[in-house]
Amino acid sequence: MLQYVGLKEINGSLVALDGVEHASYDEVAEIRLEDGSSRLGRVVQIDGQRVLLQVFEGTRGISLNNTRTHLMGHPMEMPLSGELLGRVFNGAGRPADGLGEISAEKFADINGKPLNPVSRTYPRNYINTGISSIDALMTLIRGQKLPIFSGSGLSHNKLAVQIVRQAKIAEESGSGFAVVFAAMGVQNDVADYFRRSFEESGVLSRVVMFLNLSNDPIIERILTPKCALTAAEYLAFEKNMHILVILTDMTSYAEALREFSSSKGEIPGRKGFPGYLYSDLASLYERAGVIEGSDGSVTQIPILTMPNDDITHPVPDLTGYITEGQIVLDRGLDRSGVYPPVSVLPSLSRLMKDGIGEGYTRSDHADCANQLFAAYAKVQEARSLASVIGEDELTDMDKAYMRFGRMFEKYFLTQREDENRSIDETLDLGWELLSLLPRAALDRVDDKLLDEKYDPDKAERFV
Repeated sequence: MLQYVGLKEINGSLVALDGVEHASYDEVAEIRLEDGSSRLGRVVQIDGQRVLLQVFEGTRGISLNNTRTHLMGHPMEMPLSGELLGRVFNGAGRPADGLGEISAEKFADINGKPLNPVSRTYPRNYINTGISSIDALMTLIRGQKLPIFSGSGLSHNKLAVQIVRQAKIAEESGSGFAVVFAAMGVQNDVADYFRRSFEESGVLSRVVMFLNLSNDPIIERILTPKCALTAAEYLAFEKNMHILVILTDMTSYAEALREFSSSKGEIPGRKGFPGYLYSDLASLYERAGVIEGSDGSVTQIPILTMPNDDITHPVPDLTGYITEGQIVLDRGLDRSGVYPPVSVLPSLSRLMKDGIGEGYTRSDHADCANQLFAAYAKVQEARSLASVIGEDELTDMDKAYMRFGRMFEKYFLTQREDENRSIDETLDLGWELLSLLPRAALDRVDDKLLDEKYDPDKAERFV
């Protein structure tokens, strides 16, 4: 076993070694200190025979002279088995629940394997979240990647917990369905909230949790989504389960990547983020999908907070390019007491059209969703006009839209945290709200469907 004695340089969480032959990028190294303790690191840069290692636990207490480094000959691997379910791990994939190591069936590289695009099958069939705004208007499709764009202080944590608690696949009651939940850079009270919520609701037995705290090393934060997705791919493609992966907060991940890039002396790009931020995010998001020949699937909901609520910030901007839609949370709705504060108009699901309708949700789903979108867009126009000339000066039609908007936000968008609506309840509620409007205003629906669904008498309960 070849060991390298001493270090050339220590810089933050990075250490440099000279005279190293046959090192590989991302290779794991064991660093043994003078006191006999050891730490793990990985190769992050190779320049001839000079190697840069990032130390997972930090470099405090490491000596330049008497440290012994051993390259392990393989990238970082994670133990995998069916015992993952119900367990809590730290950001680097080590057990953090006091229950000991899992009995591994295999070890897998956390960076994943390249997936042949030809072997992918088109995502179809939806995942029911029990949340009306998502299920009806921006439906989550099995195998999709659908991010939530939030802001600091908004209720994205509550929404994430509610989705974990309520999500189930459409045609089954939840058998063969599990959630991989990864939190990056969260404070202790938030981590305790996640763990306590899952335990109290009884869903922890079908959840795999990865918790990286804000005071943990940044290198661990960079590993957290990779460990989570490795666990998800194993359960999906080798255990044939349908896995929903929730990653929060991807902005914390990107900022850790920026700090790491800066410590390596790389040339910064937009807002100081490294130039490879796009490809790095893509390497995570593209690990979602459905593979031919496998009964399982990996669906992703990355959650990211937009600094200053700026949707053009590099992290949400690049995420929008890679993923298939977005769910945007609105601070104005949050202030007015709407939960979840989903902003309907800038939100969309690009795969929704192929996973709803007859045989998936309900035959009238697309018509109901289209008409709700169109009507709510008219609400925004009426509100803009009312802010200029006053609501009393609006036409009767504009006043009807204003009334529809208030009722839509109060009854359709707003739900209790423990309220789990079926797709039938959601769509029936949508038609009742649309019946507040004059029939002539519903121009996205044919007359035959209107004869069946339009009922002003049912809408009277909203007035």
